[in-house]
Amino acid sequence: MSSGGRTATLPVMPEGHTLHRIARRHRDLFAGREVEAWSPQGRFSAEAAVLDGHRMEDVAAYGKHLFYRWDDAPTLYVHLGLVGKFRTWSRRQPPPPTSGTRLAMRADGATTYLAGPMACRLVAPEEEAEIVDSLGPDPIQSRRGRREFHRRLDAKRGPIAAALLDQGVVAGIGNVYRAELLFLLGIHPDTPAASLTPEQVDDLWDLTVDELRLGVEHGRIITVRPQEMGTRGRTDLDGDERLYVYHRDGLPCRRCGSVVRMKDIAGRKTWWCPSCQPEGE
Repeated sequence: MSSGGRTATLPVMPEGHTLHRIARRHRDLFAGREVEAWSPQGRFSAEAAVLDGHRMEDVAAYGKHLFYRWDDAPTLYVHLGLVGKFRTWSRRQPPPPTSGTRLAMRADGATTYLAGPMACRLVAPEEEAEIVDSLGPDPIQSRRGRREFHRRLDAKRGPIAAALLDQGVVAGIGNVYRAELLFLLGIHPDTPAASLTPEQVDDLWDLTVDELRLGVEHGRIITVRPQEMGTRGRTDLDGDERLYVYHRDGLPCRRCGSVVRMKDIAGRKTWWCPSCQPEGE
């Protein structure tokens, strides 16, 4: 059933659904508990000491950003970036942390290690609010939602593929989702963002909400409709069957058979089908 693909070999920055899953798991494991915090690497020792022994109250995700809130301590702000990663254990003894582990946290038998984040610092409530206010609406929680998406997208004069990577327009979309969302809606990546009709923007918002929430549910990005691959459910798809165009340049489109193309937009590669996403439409 596989049409061929190379998605598993391309490193990508975690997109919004991944951060919401991390927040949900860490909230379940640590919220309401006193947390031991330390910095195996040593570069975060002073900040870890501020958090050590405090009760974590909540973990929240917004777009690609994480906020760990405490009873009487500053918020821990984390942005994983391209190489940042959490490793978390809930029921067994974890291995020793690596020398690159910036922060370790432990409570009631659960442990998590953070290594390689783009940002990891303590912030006051005012700075946390500034970070969130600088972002566009998060489709997974839709706090500001459709109207704000319309307003911010209408102010963009570049191509829609560039606008969707602008976290100030919409928070949480990355390179995988932007290629797949535009394919599903038949929008060419070079289409000027401000030229989309209100109906197209509504469709783009609704599809983004649906796909990112499914990403939270499944723990991975799966955009291919199962019936097109002859399977009953999304989770039945093989790894190289889950995406329509992302990283599939030179391969046949899953819907029409045309050769999928690739180009750079906004400094990042993007993929599209020239037949399903005709230019100028």
